[in-house]
Amino acid sequence: MNIEYTPIGHVRSPHDSPADVSHDEVAETTGEIVLDDDYEPGLDGIDGFSHVVVFAHLDDVEEYRLTARPPHVEDLEVGVFATRSPHRPNPLAQTVVELLDRDGTTLHVEGLDLVDGTPVLDVKPHTVPIEDTENVSVGWLEDR
Repeated sequence: MNIEYTPIGHVRSPHDSPADVSHDEVAETTGEIVLDDDYEPGLDGIDGFSHVVVFAHLDDVEEYRLTARPPHVEDLEVGVFATRSPHRPNPLAQTVVELLDRDGTTLHVEGLDLVDGTPVLDVKPHTVPIEDTENVSVGWLEDR
């Protein structure tokens, strides 16, 4: 089976390569998720959410490994599926970022760990279980 996706936009980020992404500074890293103009109606209602999930294709990743060493953990190697390593059989990224503002098809975000120009495949609102909603806005789900 062959699966194909068409990017809906791209990332604008201060990171020029995967090596530029510092795990210690990701929380403060700001950037933009820019969708193609055709997808603007799909962003209606996203403004009410405090965080969004971005799914992206890691086009700079050229090889995968079935094991990885998590950052900040000495002497530990685990399976790639137990980590957020970009070196995966299918180089897909899922990252949760804080939504600071929206301007048309541009989402201004913080907490970005993606490289500049990374193709965006999807954007979804970040939701949490009811018991974990302190300090989190869930947009249109607030009233439900």
